[in-house]
Amino acid sequence: MIGFIRPPCDAGAIQGTPCFEMALSQWRKRLTLAATILGSSMAFIDGSVVNVALPKIQQALRADATATQWIVNAYLLLLGSLVLVGGSAADLYGRRRIFVLGLMVFTAASIACGLSPNFTALIASRAVQGFGAALLIPASLAMLGATFDEHERSRAIGIWAGAGALMSALGPVLGGWLVDYVSWRAIFLINVPLAIVAAGLALCFACESRDPHARQLDLTGAATAAIGLAAITWSVDAIPASGFRDKAVLAQLAAGAVLLVLFVAVEARQPEQAMMPLSLYRSRNFSATNAQTLLLYFALGGAIYYLPFGLIRLGGYSATQAGAALLPFALIMGFGASLMGAFADRLGPRLLLTIGPIIAACGFAMLAFVDFKQPYWVSVFPPIFLLGVGMAITVPPLTSTVMAAAGKAHTGIASGVNNAVARVAGLLAVAGLGAVLFANFSYHLGGPEPAKVSDALNAVMSGQPGVDERAIAAFEDALRAIMLLTASCAALAGAGGQLWIEANNTEADPAALS
Repeated sequence: MIGFIRPPCDAGAIQGTPCFEMALSQWRKRLTLAATILGSSMAFIDGSVVNVALPKIQQALRADATATQWIVNAYLLLLGSLVLVGGSAADLYGRRRIFVLGLMVFTAASIACGLSPNFTALIASRAVQGFGAALLIPASLAMLGATFDEHERSRAIGIWAGAGALMSALGPVLGGWLVDYVSWRAIFLINVPLAIVAAGLALCFACESRDPHARQLDLTGAATAAIGLAAITWSVDAIPASGFRDKAVLAQLAAGAVLLVLFVAVEARQPEQAMMPLSLYRSRNFSATNAQTLLLYFALGGAIYYLPFGLIRLGGYSATQAGAALLPFALIMGFGASLMGAFADRLGPRLLLTIGPIIAACGFAMLAFVDFKQPYWVSVFPPIFLLGVGMAITVPPLTSTVMAAAGKAHTGIASGVNNAVARVAGLLAVAGLGAVLFANFSYHLGGPEPAKVSDALNAVMSGQPGVDERAIAAFEDALRAIMLLTASCAALAGAGGQLWIEANNTEADPAALS
């Protein structure tokens, strides 16, 4: 995901929230549904719109490739590491309250992004945006789950998913149009009127709800996870400029690894308060599906981040055309996943969790050999179509397997963990594949000094005039290596579906996970 598709278990998070006992009119329920659609989609679409705008932002702010990555990484770092705490805060302090607070933080940060004078201010504002999204997204899902009872929930989720799919499809196109004809700053400022409407609907029509059995906030776990991921991300991003053997890089890698080990220790010592209960991983299927999620969303996050650069810099697409090029994927993924849900129970998870990622891997592999200068329908569309079909096949059984593996008592937290894994995968993809891109670009350019390689790569990615043809060819070769690596990750996820997933997707024994 790096913001382009919803994480696999959002619907599971809704189903895991108990409905509060209060008679609400259908009118209030519908307006609450509208508020949650607007709020969650606003935070979700922001990622895909920013991806399309990155080439223009890099050019306008004269940012290098690493700084451009941090425009995305800062958002994903705070979102991925704090989203579980945001869900706990919503249960503890009130879903509507945290939803509105998240909207306020996200909107204020969006204004700051739109007014940023340089990339440093933009990166800082994006981090605050990620924090707001970490409050907004889980609170919106819980608020939706608390409003509709079991008889109404399936229909509400269907409307929420359909509206989200439509907005996801139109978001990159609208964002590209704003970049081309208004300004890249407009993609952030457009959040303001949407947030005002969502907050107004929530405050006027949504009811407040809490979980009387909510666990206390795991601030220690969240802090160690966030700092550990930040250290690893920074060190990987610094490899192109400093080299892998640089002492500062190695020190940051070691510090990040130690902090993540400390995070696991913290979660093990406080099972009742842990934001990621380790007991869930006693289930083979839960561990397997999270491993698949990490591999598949790593591949997707890396491909979706770098694809707009290929479309715009190599294919000559405008930002609007680049957004429209991804439209088939969003539509197939959004509506196809709903249709595939009916087949998931009939065919069983193992088959679909094998076939789906392998089809997606074929799409990634085809992207590696695309000539972006050829007509869209014979070059970019076929792999995008395959990628959408593969993900549409994969997500429904992935969601059902996670929920069944955790059992009804742990559905909410299990869904949250899986969603956090998907977001962290996107973060690691942008950072890790950035180093791979630099290394391949340097190799194909002939291996000059790192500073000269960095300048040449920045010139290509920011669209500077008069770029050497050798540099453009080297970037094309490096992009091919990125897509082949993402294809390998997706293929490995498919092999994992066959080897790791148990054939019988039975519900876990609650006693075994407690």
